[in-house]
Amino acid sequence: MKADDFGRSLPRGIGLNLLVSEIAPMETFCRNVLGARTVYADEDFGVIEILGSVFMLHADHSYSDNPMSGVIAGAETRGAGIEIRIYGADPDRIEARARDEGHIVLAGSVDKPHGLRECHIVGPEGYIFVPSQAIGG
Repeated sequence: MKADDFGRSLPRGIGLNLLVSEIAPMETFCRNVLGARTVYADEDFGVIEILGSVFMLHADHSYSDNPMSGVIAGAETRGAGIEIRIYGADPDRIEARARDEGHIVLAGSVDKPHGLRECHIVGPEGYIFVPSQAIGG
């Protein structure tokens, strides 16, 4: 799909765009660990779908003329201060895949008082992914 056609196809609402140094490691993590479907990926840009939600990846070099370029240039870790929560995803299965792939599991799968079973996994670039499922559902 052409870039302008893709842009026009996005639904109303909030979109997520992760800025990464390279597309491939994050795309591989999303696919192999989180069970995502790669809609599209090249060295500049990626589109990822997880449980019906779509988000984008942009490589730093594709942001050279973007106002964010000055912000991302000095970033040591991108994910500081953000959790990417994936509701309806099996945290036990995703935790096992993360460990198999050698990713850091900050917190293993556990039932939380707010009614979700969840775990916290560090993905490429320091983003924290939190797959979770309703307890008993």
